[in-house]
Amino acid sequence: MSGGTLEGLTSIVTGAGSGMGRAIALRFAEEGARVVAAGRSLDNVAETAEAVRERGAEADAVQCDVADEASVLALYEAFDSGLGPDLHVLVNSAGIGSFTATGDTDLETWERVFAVNSRGVFLMSKHALGRLRPPDASIVNIASVAGMVGIPDRAAYCASKGAVIAFTRAMAIDCVGQGIRVNALCPGTTDTRWIDRVVDEEGESRDDLAARQPMGRLGTADEIAEAAVYLASPGASFTTGSQLVVDGGLTAR
Repeated sequence: MSGGTLEGLTSIVTGAGSGMGRAIALRFAEEGARVVAAGRSLDNVAETAEAVRERGAEADAVQCDVADEASVLALYEAFDSGLGPDLHVLVNSAGIGSFTATGDTDLETWERVFAVNSRGVFLMSKHALGRLRPPDASIVNIASVAGMVGIPDRAAYCASKGAVIAFTRAMAIDCVGQGIRVNALCPGTTDTRWIDRVVDEEGESRDDLAARQPMGRLGTADEIAEAAVYLASPGASFTTGSQLVVDGGLTAR
């Protein structure tokens, strides 16, 4: 693979075993990036890494629980020991959902959602510092429109993604002098296994989920991956601390 907008760059993509993370890893490969696919299931990220290699890019798979600092440090130690040495792009895509309103959300659920969605972004980003190499250094945090607007029965999820957006702004300012760009990507309702769970386990209607976008459909993981490529690419060199919304018009109402 040659000639892509990410040619010669090394990336780490968390949550790469499925959904948006997998789509981003594959799209990065098509743009010439080397991909380190990270996730809790080594089997799943190994499958993603193999699919990356089939697209002509280099790839490695690493097991990592982003909520656990020891696991994050082990990932970076592995990177330093042979997967590196240079890191250019970190994509924080690992995340989990919640399906309760404020009054029905127990503390365990609240803390578990924040541990993955917010703490995980912080830990992966903090420990990337010193490894990210300008002028192509970039962090892309997968947030959500749920961090921008209220959505019923998603209290912990909305709060955790709002924290990601605020952290993105703060880190962007902290790191601008180091030549590191930090941006948030805010998908709307996207057709991944998350939607299957919402429909199968929570009893929500796929048609209703599609209808809440003015475009009248769900987004695709590939569409989110395209936006991630832009934020990671030299074409976004003047973009930091931003929130790129890809939501079919949901937040325009």
